[in-house]
Amino acid sequence: MNTLFDEVTFTHGPAMKNRFMLAPLTNTQSHADGSLSDDEYRWLTMRAEGGFALTMTCASHVQAIGQGFPGQLGCFSDDHLPGLTRLAAGIKAHGSLAVVQLHHAGRRSPEALIGTTAVCPVDDPDTGARALTTGEVEQLVQDFVAAAVRCQRAGFDGVELHGAHDYVICEFLSRDLNVRTDHYGGSVENRARFLLEILQGVRAACGSDFNVSVRLSAEMFALSTPDIIATYAMLVDTGEVDFIDMSLWNVFKNANDETLSDRTLLEIFTGLERGATRLAVAGKLYTAEDYRRCLDAGADIVAVGRAAITNHNVPELVAADENFTMRELPVTRATLRDEGLNEDFIEYMNQWRGFVAQDAS
Repeated sequence: MNTLFDEVTFTHGPAMKNRFMLAPLTNTQSHADGSLSDDEYRWLTMRAEGGFALTMTCASHVQAIGQGFPGQLGCFSDDHLPGLTRLAAGIKAHGSLAVVQLHHAGRRSPEALIGTTAVCPVDDPDTGARALTTGEVEQLVQDFVAAAVRCQRAGFDGVELHGAHDYVICEFLSRDLNVRTDHYGGSVENRARFLLEILQGVRAACGSDFNVSVRLSAEMFALSTPDIIATYAMLVDTGEVDFIDMSLWNVFKNANDETLSDRTLLEIFTGLERGATRLAVAGKLYTAEDYRRCLDAGADIVAVGRAAITNHNVPELVAADENFTMRELPVTRATLRDEGLNEDFIEYMNQWRGFVAQDAS
């Protein structure tokens, strides 16, 4: 049986020392220009020091107009290199793989934040986003690749392509939203073309010693689960993806799709052929027993989100207690400060009902 403290090897780049990955988490802690803040540095390096074998940044935008939230860490300019270099070194100093999640918010970029109209695969009356031209799509592919090269220059071990949560790659994958008539729309193969071109460009530019992963949503966000299964297979077939990071929201729930509803999302994706590609899963993983259930089902990596916010050293705590469970919610502001969250991040978490204790502390 696989254990939580087995090493995880990849086709490209270094191995993880255990199966714990810090999920990419919005934290709103960096500067308005996208440069790294001391607070975000502390937040991430604390998780590396706490035993996570792979420490992933928040979604980091590859174009200025792709910003999705205030205080977002940027990777779209060489001006970000000093901070990125510091962050990569700080994470790796604790024996953790350092990975940047590459992101463009697409139609979810607030106009008030980016100062212009958001962009999307198609004109979107719901948000006011405008359609990208074919030339702009091709440029966005190149900007994802340039951001990956920038992160590699900074010393990161890899990048993850954020194809989930109704951000721009996810929007291209949506059969309901992406009704483009060029070669980036229509069939599932065409809708996956944008993602596959980014992947191929990053691999060509960054070489064989660089870890490249992809995050996907399984359902919701106008996605078809069978289409995501097909996209998953296309990614595996390239041989270029080191791991696929499935953001399942709840790994143990049954699929919404009526043709798949007899199985949990975890069972569906662990049951797919993936060759040497590793599988990470995320979604309501709060206890050591949850983590073991994922491995027993066939996952390779557990991506820990909320529990890593309340407990920066989840892997160490699991090693010491096989019955570990995350801190009971709500959590006091004082505890969250001790766990490396600044006031902006605490206020962001306060939007999640029941997470932050409603008192003066």
